[in-house]
Amino acid sequence: MRAGISPGYWRDRRIGGSAHRRARLETVAERNWDRIVIPGAGGMVGRVLAAQARREGREVLALTSARCDITDPAAVTRVIEPGDVVISCAAYTKVDAAEAEPERAHAVNAVGPGNLARACAAAGARLIHISTDYVFSGTQRRPYEIDDETGPLSVYGRTKLAGESAVLEALPGAHVVRTAWVYEGGDGGDFVAVMRRLAAGDQPVEVVADQIGSPTYVADLATALLEVADGDIAAPVLHAANEGEASRFEQAQAVFEAVGADPARVRPVSSERHPRPAPRPPYSALSGRRSAEAGLTPLRPWRDALTSALDAHGVAAG
Repeated sequence: MRAGISPGYWRDRRIGGSAHRRARLETVAERNWDRIVIPGAGGMVGRVLAAQARREGREVLALTSARCDITDPAAVTRVIEPGDVVISCAAYTKVDAAEAEPERAHAVNAVGPGNLARACAAAGARLIHISTDYVFSGTQRRPYEIDDETGPLSVYGRTKLAGESAVLEALPGAHVVRTAWVYEGGDGGDFVAVMRRLAAGDQPVEVVADQIGSPTYVADLATALLEVADGDIAAPVLHAANEGEASRFEQAQAVFEAVGADPARVRPVSSERHPRPAPRPPYSALSGRRSAEAGLTPLRPWRDALTSALDAHGVAAG
């Protein structure tokens, strides 16, 4: 170890660590940013991303679906200008509902990204497109690398994979950033928020133990997306998820414990006990190894990120 370097230094350099935050503030102070355009700014990721970009002093054009319907090529063309960096958070994310309305899911998740990519190509703008771990089948038992074989099980996963292809075909310099199990942990409907509310009660809670993935704090994802926007990363496909893996059961137990509730109240069950219209991959943890090699700062461990998320909402136990 080099003199003066503490044992936790390199871990602290991960996205979410204090050393990484300091480095980003120094970088922000030195640079003039291109405009960040965010379609889908009405959703969780888009809202948090826009707020974070503005805090860093960037020019942001935040577009809800009402202001920019990405399924309308003309609407997309009107808002993109030369030099823009478009970070598309627009998506049809109702995984179960997509099974009943595949045409709508395809329009938003596949056709829309293609429209964005063509508009960016015509304008001379960059595009960062967010995708999902659900493009994988879940048949392997090691974290998925960026070039592992895809095999989506659901309409949602298939349409997101089609969106990846549409983006990279229309704009070869674009980036596809896959993430997984994104949560904010506030008062919304994400998994952590729901577990928080259930933890406040006194009843046992059944949570599936046979779905394993990479829980990802939305603030850390936003930081990663802005780093992709700023950097010179050649890899077209990247993974941005908090480090490590957990089952939904383990994630729920971690939430209960973090807010001071009894984690023993969380009971493990199989997915068969709680069937859903859309099948989920049984294992979809994402590896950030290849993304780190390409230049993206790794995200911190998922348990550390969960603590920060709950602290941000004033609900973590002391």
